[in-house]
Amino acid sequence: MMAIGLMNIVGSFTSCYVTTGAFSRSAVNHNAGAKTAVSNIVMSITVMVTLLFLMPLFEYTPNLVLGAIIVTAVIGLVDVPAAINIWRTDKFDFVVMLTAFFGVLFISVQEGLAIAVGVSIFKILLQVTRPRTVVLGSIPGSDIYRNLHHYKDAVEVPGFLIISIEAPINFANSMYLNERILRWVEEYEEKENAKKHSINIQYVILDMSAVSGIDTTGVTLIKELKKAIEKKGMELVLVNPLGEIIEKLQRAAETRDFMRPENLYLTVGEAVTSLSSSMKIHPPTTYDEEAQAAVPHPN
Repeated sequence: MMAIGLMNIVGSFTSCYVTTGAFSRSAVNHNAGAKTAVSNIVMSITVMVTLLFLMPLFEYTPNLVLGAIIVTAVIGLVDVPAAINIWRTDKFDFVVMLTAFFGVLFISVQEGLAIAVGVSIFKILLQVTRPRTVVLGSIPGSDIYRNLHHYKDAVEVPGFLIISIEAPINFANSMYLNERILRWVEEYEEKENAKKHSINIQYVILDMSAVSGIDTTGVTLIKELKKAIEKKGMELVLVNPLGEIIEKLQRAAETRDFMRPENLYLTVGEAVTSLSSSMKIHPPTTYDEEAQAAVPHPN
């Protein structure tokens, strides 16, 4: 890689074409059983001798024959098991692989690779703007909280909505996170209201263990979430934010008052245990109790 980089740097001063390794030559080396870098020296000498003295012999060779030679040498580099493994591991990576393959095959090497790079950049932007957020539930008999959709044993904690954010919070995803979290709050609030004997959500816990960074827009997001959740009669609690995040929240005037001990906890289990003791639980009145209250009692 250093040699290729050096060749491109030197060649740029003379408007030289971009230097890179050819798959056909790599295939020839592989099929010939080459093991060390000495094979590159032999290959370069062979190519130089061919270009200087043997080119007249190839003048009348049809391009189809040369293409067949290259295809025969390169076909051994096609790794079908690796493609199957990519499909099983990540479907989007498989799409990128197919884009590069068909782009190079039917258009050109430069344009095919450029399209594949563009698709890869789109994937990265999609991951940044649509970060992974999950609702956590408690594993019975333990102090562990995991994704409700991945763990069948995980159960919801009455009175709590526990959300885990697994990406940095920045200007690219703050609006999405705001809408996603508030939508979850509304959905769980409606679901709890539909139940007769349920405890309304009183605390929204944000597990920020996987949040590696936050910018100014992210700080504003925390402030807006706090206001929106408090309007619904709930309270926002942060769990295990990194030191860098805590410093930014403390320096920001809009979230300085929010950084109190009762709003910060080290683990989700600690937050649930501490807040459960102060929860305002008002059990709903049952039908039998209402009927009994309606019966007049003799004086």
